[in-house]
Amino acid sequence: MEHRIVGPGPYRATKLWNETVELFRARMPLRKHRCRFKSYEHCFSAAEAVDWLHELLRNSQNFGPEVTRKQTVQLLKKFLKNHVIEDIKGKWGQEDFEDNRQLYRFPPSSPLKPYPKKPLHQRDVIRFPEWNDPPPGTSQENIPVRPIVMNSEMWFKRHSIAIGEVPACRLVHRRQLTEANVEEIWKSMTLSYLQKVLGLDSLEEVLNTKLVNSKFIIHNVYSVSKQGVVILDDKSKELPYWVLSAMKCLANWPNCSDWKQPMYLGFEKDVFKTIADYYGHLKEPLLTFHLFDAFVSVLGLLQKEKMAIEAFQICCLLLPPENRRKLQLLMRMMARICSNKEMPPLCDGFGTRTLMVQTFSRCILCSKDEVDLDELLAARLVTFLMDNYQEILKVPLALQTSIEERVAHLRRGQIKYPGADMDITLSAPSFCRQISPEEFEYQRAYGSQEPLAALLEEVIADAKLSNKEKKKKLKQFQKSYPEVYLERFPTPESEALLFPEKPKPKPQLFMWALRKPFQPFQRTRSFRM
Repeated sequence: MEHRIVGPGPYRATKLWNETVELFRARMPLRKHRCRFKSYEHCFSAAEAVDWLHELLRNSQNFGPEVTRKQTVQLLKKFLKNHVIEDIKGKWGQEDFEDNRQLYRFPPSSPLKPYPKKPLHQRDVIRFPEWNDPPPGTSQENIPVRPIVMNSEMWFKRHSIAIGEVPACRLVHRRQLTEANVEEIWKSMTLSYLQKVLGLDSLEEVLNTKLVNSKFIIHNVYSVSKQGVVILDDKSKELPYWVLSAMKCLANWPNCSDWKQPMYLGFEKDVFKTIADYYGHLKEPLLTFHLFDAFVSVLGLLQKEKMAIEAFQICCLLLPPENRRKLQLLMRMMARICSNKEMPPLCDGFGTRTLMVQTFSRCILCSKDEVDLDELLAARLVTFLMDNYQEILKVPLALQTSIEERVAHLRRGQIKYPGADMDITLSAPSFCRQISPEEFEYQRAYGSQEPLAALLEEVIADAKLSNKEKKKKLKQFQKSYPEVYLERFPTPESEALLFPEKPKPKPQLFMWALRKPFQPFQRTRSFRM
């Protein structure tokens, strides 16, 4: 009985439902049963279904060993309602499934759930403020455009590295970042970080980015106590005093030998019931409705604990500050109660850890719409939160450092080189005007060639350059702008006129050259005897 791991991504709850249904239909043992003196083939009892499915869910890495038998019965009720199973008389559609000897069977076909067609949220891409951004409120109409005039001086500035010169530079201060700019940076970089951790191409189908409030992120990062708990500006959103006192009582439960502790029978159960009633009547779960898909998607990373903790850290930063504070206090209380060996049993039917998960899972995570596996998913998430709440409810230091460095960079000055881009000290700006096609073609053909031709003439007429340097620069120019160069030097002869050949010196006359050429041997009288 192996359950395929469903990773993070959109529609994860639906994928888990279909995966569980397929495994249940394919592997649930079927046999012959008798009921009221009648035999039924290929069926199973309710208790057998609970046993088998409970074992499947407990061994699945998608749900974990914390799944209870009660949760398994709730899931089988939903199977009956959605016609995954039917009783032996063919009845289905109601959640009247009980853990007993009632007989059930599989219908001929069990439709899988289609993926919900959610309206795609328009991508709200938040662009970081850049150096040359116009001030807020600038209209896109009649935007001044600087005329592009390429003269020889600007060409030399742009090609100073190739020519070998070092240009001058100046310090330019960026316009001051507004509070809105900083909030945009926090929101954009936080969402980008979450998308990277989840390994998704887009957050579009797991999160409506328009509902993400950048003020919440900044408040959750900086407005915290020494213990890391969020401090609220609006005290009316705090936990009621009586609830906070009850939570402190159970979280700091002393030893039974402490005589100051009220000792009447059932006191701790009454205190726990007070807390459970308050959290159970919240209008919205602590992780909010619109973040349900995001948190369910993170559950697909639980096999990679470090990445899952990192993803949960970012998702919890998106919560309203009052929700994050209530979650922090609740998780701290739950963890302390579970680790306190002196705590009396709070329920006779469940262990303390199971009771914490069953009591508070729905007030922490649930969907606004009906989701068939939301109870199992919530229990899985709360279990992981209890085990790692100290790390998860911390501010992710890497993200905070990255954003702060980005903001600091944008507030620093910038060094600019003249000619590297259009200088603001150029002539007064002109406005766009429509030109004819003929004028456009002429400007395209000759608008940039005229200053290049003038530059070439300056290089040719520069008397300070040696012939070797001049040839080197002309070769570079020919390589970069062959058309302009060919127009100036259409033939090799015209190029040769620029560097006329020096007259060759006459060869020196040597003494042996003046002598007569070698003559054949002649007899002389000196050889006579």
